[in-house]
Amino acid sequence: MQTRTRIVIGAGIVGVIALALVLASSGNRERGVEVRMDTVERRDLVAIVTASGNVRARRKVDISSDISARVAQLLVEEGQDVEEGQVLLRLDPSRHQAALDRAQASLSQSQAQVAQTRANLLRAARQAERMAALRARDSLLVSLQEVENAETDHEVQQSLMDAAEFGVNQARAAVEESRDQLSKTIIRAPMSGRVTRLNVEEGETVVVGTMNNPGSLILTVSDLSVMEVVLEVDETDVPEIALGDSAAVELDAFPEMTFPGVVTEIGNSAIRPPSQAAGSGQTPTIDFEVVVTLNDPGAELRPDLSATADVITDTRTDQLAIPIIALTLRDPDDFANGDVGNGSATASSSGNSPSRGNPEDDEPVEGVFLVQGGIARFTPVEIGISGQEFFEVVRGLTQGDSVVSGPYETVRTLEDESNVRALDDSSDDEPANRSG
Repeated sequence: MQTRTRIVIGAGIVGVIALALVLASSGNRERGVEVRMDTVERRDLVAIVTASGNVRARRKVDISSDISARVAQLLVEEGQDVEEGQVLLRLDPSRHQAALDRAQASLSQSQAQVAQTRANLLRAARQAERMAALRARDSLLVSLQEVENAETDHEVQQSLMDAAEFGVNQARAAVEESRDQLSKTIIRAPMSGRVTRLNVEEGETVVVGTMNNPGSLILTVSDLSVMEVVLEVDETDVPEIALGDSAAVELDAFPEMTFPGVVTEIGNSAIRPPSQAAGSGQTPTIDFEVVVTLNDPGAELRPDLSATADVITDTRTDQLAIPIIALTLRDPDDFANGDVGNGSATASSSGNSPSRGNPEDDEPVEGVFLVQGGIARFTPVEIGISGQEFFEVVRGLTQGDSVVSGPYETVRTLEDESNVRALDDSSDDEPANRSG
């Protein structure tokens, strides 16, 4: 008897709890979904593309050696300012000095050979003239063959003279080449600037680059009067950037400063072509190089500093705007009303039957939930530029309209024609996401 009583009592308690839950759920439905609301207002919007990169000097020269030799004397240090033409280092000239001496000796030998050949040519010319004169005086004194032999000898000596002169020119060119090689043992600054990289020490040997092996990079001289920031911009953002766009650059080394700049160069090909990542098995990230020239930095910057730049791609003043989080995507069949072309969302409540955006395709429609009389109706909108926190509204809403702007999960799952009420606590921050 006691067991049966306990069962009855337990069943009654369960029923009461179930009834309470049903009543609470029904009450919540009647009160509506708690949402955050914002009013459509006019704002000033700035569209920004953010990218990271590094600082570099606009003009720099990487100095390598044209000859292989040992560093005999290093005359500069990294960070030192140098002037154009200043001697930076000297390489061991012994081998190249010997080559120059050998070339000069060869030139002297060729010149002596020219002198000897000139004398032989003069003798052959005189002999040919003498034979021709004797033959003209008396044909019995000199035979025709002797005259012809003398003339042939003269022609041979003339050819030898020409060859000797060519030999002198060749030897002179060898001297110039050896002298040029010797001059390359002294490396001078190609421009005024600062030594921003020094890769050798006195006593080390520098080598010349070949087709498969790069040569020794001795040092780098940079002109730090004009500094640039080289950014890696995603392919989806590159079309929005144009030459002349202004930018605000932040450097990790100067956290309290912002450096203004201007976009001066946009790459026409990817930094890392897709062909280079063809065998990696992963989809390559396509980034393009965008160069921002800094306007009078006002601080002593160094190459390779990390930088983050906000490139201003577009601006709007006094335009209707909605919070980014308010915009969401819906399937055209999931809402009853909505027309981007109306210019106002009030048509939703006027009994009209506007079209569903673009009924010819099944693409999701961008829109917001417009709140009127406690009911949220999905309203397609046309969006312009994107600011930091707001989207520009081109068509679909009017100033003063109230739209659902959170919480994020509620915006994603809210249904058309739902009852809504204002969220009591609106202090929670929501992530901005364009596609809900």
